[in-house]
Amino acid sequence: MLNKTTNTFMTALEFSYQVGNFSKFLKPFALRLTRDSDDANDLVQDTLVKAYTNRDKYSDGTNLKAWLFTIMKNTFITQYQRMVRRNTFIDTTENLHFINSSDSLQENNAVSHFIKEDIDKALSLTEEIYRVPFLMYFKGFKYHEIAEELDLPIGTVKNRIHIARKTLKSSLKMYA
Repeated sequence: MLNKTTNTFMTALEFSYQVGNFSKFLKPFALRLTRDSDDANDLVQDTLVKAYTNRDKYSDGTNLKAWLFTIMKNTFITQYQRMVRRNTFIDTTENLHFINSSDSLQENNAVSHFIKEDIDKALSLTEEIYRVPFLMYFKGFKYHEIAEELDLPIGTVKNRIHIARKTLKSSLKMYA
């Protein structure tokens, strides 16, 4: 890896330092991809391992941050495809139907009705000072709009929405 400024190859230490500087940007991207903190941590770790193992494939002068994001995205896609293949069962009879095909699924609204009742009950048990900002946020209001409407500081709005989420999560832990 040729360093443009000094016309020397980038050392492993320099590469590690630069990767370390960009690694803080990887976690939020991983969270957006996986939507799970533990999976995001695993994805960041896999990305860094691949970056270090393939250090010789990185070209100096190119965007290291973009290179790391590309590794992460490709790693995520590969893992996702592997998971989908692992969870797809194929019936080997003459009809060759996919067992988990959504074409033959029947909707049962009874379950969603019970879930909605549980959510409504949990919401009704949540104190009004937390419930009102939460419901406004849930309906699509932005934090600053809720703060203006309720005449509260934006930090208070964020805190109350956070507390409402925590309360609901605790009340609805059977659906986790």
